[in-house]
Amino acid sequence: MSDFDRLLQKEMTVLERFVKFRIGNTHDADDVLQETCMAAFRSYDGLKDESQFKPWLLGIARHKCNDYFREKARSLEIPIDELRESVLSYGVRGVTIVSTVRETLDMLGDKDKQILYLYYFKELPQDEIAKRLSLPLGTVKSRLYNAKQRFKEKYPYKPKGEKLMITKMPKNLPEYTITPSDQPPFSVKWEEIMGWFIVPKIGEKLEWAMYDFPERKRTEYMIEEAVARAEVHGIEGVEIIAREYEPMENNRIDGRNFNERRLVAQITDSHCRILAESHESGGVKRYYTFLDGDAFLDNWGFGEDNCGNETNISPKGDITQNGNTVTTKDKPFLLDVVGRYIVTINGKTYDTICVMDVANYCGEGVVTEQYLNAEGRTILWRRFNVNDWRFTRYQKLWTEMFPDNETLTVNGETYVHWYDCITDYIL
Repeated sequence: MSDFDRLLQKEMTVLERFVKFRIGNTHDADDVLQETCMAAFRSYDGLKDESQFKPWLLGIARHKCNDYFREKARSLEIPIDELRESVLSYGVRGVTIVSTVRETLDMLGDKDKQILYLYYFKELPQDEIAKRLSLPLGTVKSRLYNAKQRFKEKYPYKPKGEKLMITKMPKNLPEYTITPSDQPPFSVKWEEIMGWFIVPKIGEKLEWAMYDFPERKRTEYMIEEAVARAEVHGIEGVEIIAREYEPMENNRIDGRNFNERRLVAQITDSHCRILAESHESGGVKRYYTFLDGDAFLDNWGFGEDNCGNETNISPKGDITQNGNTVTTKDKPFLLDVVGRYIVTINGKTYDTICVMDVANYCGEGVVTEQYLNAEGRTILWRRFNVNDWRFTRYQKLWTEMFPDNETLTVNGETYVHWYDCITDYIL
């Protein structure tokens, strides 16, 4: 018996459990097991340490399972970029999509399904849909509107809480100025959750809103409250209820005009991070934790190994800004103080430092500026997109969509101002 056969025989039971736990269809699971064993046999000579055979083998199996789900997704016309294993499940009729959204789509007529699929799943702009279907743009807009209405009528889970709350946040962003200070930047203790602005301590409450440019109109707003102690995988944090009103189209859950999420966040001496997020979608309560790999990190995590954002903020020299020109060191995670500024907004003046995050918010190609006062509270938050960000969806460069918006040049690339956020702290 060869060394490979001996090791494989020893770990076969574990391998079978690993694959069959993920793939409930016995026939398909056996196929994936066979593919895993063949791939392992072909690659065995590259394994340097025999003691690592088990995790190495399970790693191959994990990739084969992912390949299997991707292939099923293609046959069901689920966009690969949207795929998560949790989207698929098994029943007596084989693989199905656990999604009331898909079931509702199946109730619609072919024209409605077609245009909703192109717009939401393929993420095509309306003018591109018009070209593909050889229709006038006005017809596409009308058909899309009617399809949305018919979808809402048939969707079994009626939106909860769609009656909008009264918020402190103004409908239009107050005018502001940002003036460089001749004083050196100060250090600050920053305990807010990255991108959520609330400090995860019981009793904290916060409202914040997002404003598109150049219109400066409010697109969505959030009401948050830290309510209780919570524990995730043995790590204690604080539970936060985040209620999101009037979300942008790409932020909506099941098309609802209101989202409610539960976050669990933790502050340590050096970092603040999200441990878990949950929300309801398709009538199912969905949970994501810091142990869920990319499915969590891509949306809720931050920093190397999901360590979170630093709480002790001072200049490090990783990012340098000179006017609208930014240069950075070659590091995977870049967050640094780039200067001290006087921000005047809503009739008030604040002494702030600007904390810049390069390429780490919502994936690469994004730069954010966060102006913090000496108490570590956000006065103003600004987002910039690299010029070709999501080009396949928008079919235009951001300089073409917003030619009058402010730009930054970061390591030679153009970034375009998209939207700002403020909190009720400044009101």
